Amino acid sequence: MLTWLRQLVLPGATPRRIARVRAKYDAAQTTHENRRHWANADLLSANAANSAEVRRVLRSRARYEVANNSYAKGIVQTLAHYVVGTGPRLQMLTEDAEANRLIEREFLRWARAIGLAHKLRTMRIAQAESGEVFGVLATNQRVAAPVQLDLKLVEADQVATPITLRASCGQDNVIDGVMLDEFRNPVAYFVMRRHPGDAGPFTLEGSDFELLPAETVIHLHRTERPGQNRGVPEITPALPLFAMLRRYTLAVLGSAEQAALPSGVIYTDAPADAEAAGVEPMDSVEMERGTWLTMPFGWKIGQVKAEQPTTVYRDFKHEIINEIARCLNMPFNIAAGNSSGYNYASGRLDHQAFFKSVRIDQAFLADVVLDRVFAAWLSEAVLIENYLPQAARSVDVDLPHQWFWDGFEHVDPAKEASAQDVRLRSGLTSFPREYAILGLDYEEEQRKQAEALGVSLDEYRRMLRESLFGGAKSAAQPQDRPDDPASEEELANARAAA
Repeated sequence: MLTWLRQLVLPGATPRRIARVRAKYDAAQTTHENRRHWANADLLSANAANSAEVRRVLRSRARYEVANNSYAKGIVQTLAHYVVGTGPRLQMLTEDAEANRLIEREFLRWARAIGLAHKLRTMRIAQAESGEVFGVLATNQRVAAPVQLDLKLVEADQVATPITLRASCGQDNVIDGVMLDEFRNPVAYFVMRRHPGDAGPFTLEGSDFELLPAETVIHLHRTERPGQNRGVPEITPALPLFAMLRRYTLAVLGSAEQAALPSGVIYTDAPADAEAAGVEPMDSVEMERGTWLTMPFGWKIGQVKAEQPTTVYRDFKHEIINEIARCLNMPFNIAAGNSSGYNYASGRLDHQAFFKSVRIDQAFLADVVLDRVFAAWLSEAVLIENYLPQAARSVDVDLPHQWFWDGFEHVDPAKEASAQDVRLRSGLTSFPREYAILGLDYEEEQRKQAEALGVSLDEYRRMLRESLFGGAKSAAQPQDRPDDPASEEELANARAAA
């Protein structure tokens, strides 16, 4: 062994020829055991795998499951309630405070007039059970607001390619109702004038469609593969599991009901040639509840034992619901509506991944839907005389803004308030950030508090600093004494506690 190593690594040694090793992946091997498991694996593109027929079947099954399964219904509704909540709130970030308040107030007035929060919840539910949803920006004279803009929701079934265009348009140009440019960006959508599932005759001719420019259409879906143009239901991986859950529940119920009825089997312990009264094989006898029966000579009756539900029934439902909710990053206790098996720490830990997913969904909604809606609202509002402030009255103006959503309620408000106090005192956070965590507008909430106390906004903020730090210094007070050992120690302890 030593000689071999010397020949391999020592200077001047003649290198030996080493045979080439071919590495293998077990998952890439096709064996008799795994052949059927990987039988449906393919190399289709994103659009080919998510063809119109495949998505149609997935949508119909997902909608059926949500409509008939309490867990499926609760999961998609809970997801929409967490993501959208009572609706987003606009906060303008321009230097003109009075203009900010006016724009925020008027946009809120318009959002309530069209039911924007409710439509956003509907869009999030549709994204989960149908994979995608479309919103058309159009003028609606019935909107009870100065801006007559409205957001009309369109189901995924209504966006398709007309038959007359399927032969003329290549597959690279139109993908199931979405017309693309050379950079694969949507430029127009073919939208049916009415739903194909409506009663009455319907065709896919060009006269039944509207060609809408991409600027007026909002397409909400999750892109999971490069080149994907249409969405699939987010609960697609859970559809077989929902079916298993319902079948197992019905099987357990049917077995328990059968065992609970006064049914049994007539049998004898006597040998085949022994003396016993003759009975008709496989004959059935009607029995009344609460009665005693007499049996033929030599025969006995054995009642079916009630062995359902089994001891694993609860464990099965727990695991199947946990697996169902995993594709939505939802913890079990939220999906099942049951936290009986949780303690405080495990509940908080499981919620962290879900809350991060919710924040990502909220940011996605803001980018895809809300910013587009706000830009369209501004474009209409600037055309109304003396409606917006002069600084905002320019076409295609880009006003800085942000969106606030409902905050997440803490399980233990006292502990959260104590941690919040430590973060503020140690300088690890700020009032605007803490208000944002709660889903509140910092300036608006403090303005309301100042009005309630009958003081100015600056006076109210001074009172907050004094109550927090015990003096009139600013919130940066712990950092104003870097040479004080005591303050440095207190700051380190506070940060460790936070």
